[in-house]
Amino acid sequence: MTVYQQAQQEGQDVVRAAILDAATHLLVTEGPVALTVRRISAEVGCSTKVIYTLFGGKDSLTEALWLEGFARIERRLLDLPEDHDPLARLRTGLQVYRAYALAESDYYRVMFQGAIAGFSPSPDALETAKRSFLILVEGVARCLEEGRLRGGTAEEIADVLWMAMHGAVSLEISGYFDEPMSSQRYRLLCDSVLTPFLPSDDLPSVDRPDDKLDERSAR
Repeated sequence: MTVYQQAQQEGQDVVRAAILDAATHLLVTEGPVALTVRRISAEVGCSTKVIYTLFGGKDSLTEALWLEGFARIERRLLDLPEDHDPLARLRTGLQVYRAYALAESDYYRVMFQGAIAGFSPSPDALETAKRSFLILVEGVARCLEEGRLRGGTAEEIADVLWMAMHGAVSLEISGYFDEPMSSQRYRLLCDSVLTPFLPSDDLPSVDRPDDKLDERSAR
């Protein structure tokens, strides 16, 4: 049974997802030259007509690939369980971002690493993609409203968090860090970015060098 036949049994949404998965994998593993309707249809095991019916052609399929990556991270972030502590929920969201990037690295490369050479999303696609980032902004805003963060706007704090997360996971996807170091470094990075915005009561306790000097002097 082909990928298409299996997906067909579950409905059109699954067929669409199977085609996008196959196209993204071909793109990342074989390059843009593999991103043709005929090649994708052969990979999935469906007719070219199915792809044209669902996507309307290669250009629309290319944009759909890009948007699918954002739709998937958006679903993961929206599925976060509610937490009475908005900062704890925000921290969980930062971990979810990394988990998504590692689990869906092909899509992440399409979204952020220029896997589709020359691709430029339409204005409507850009607006749709921004919804996933707004989830982060809204999470930071809630922390500010409840006094769990301070010292910046929601947009400013969300921007620096995203810059840090994106840099870290991009390096990890590229093979620069492996477990368990990558998990530890990522947590440390997120904590380091959040610390300047924490109220004094929430600051992590650390041993300062002068404290240790005072302890030795007192002996």
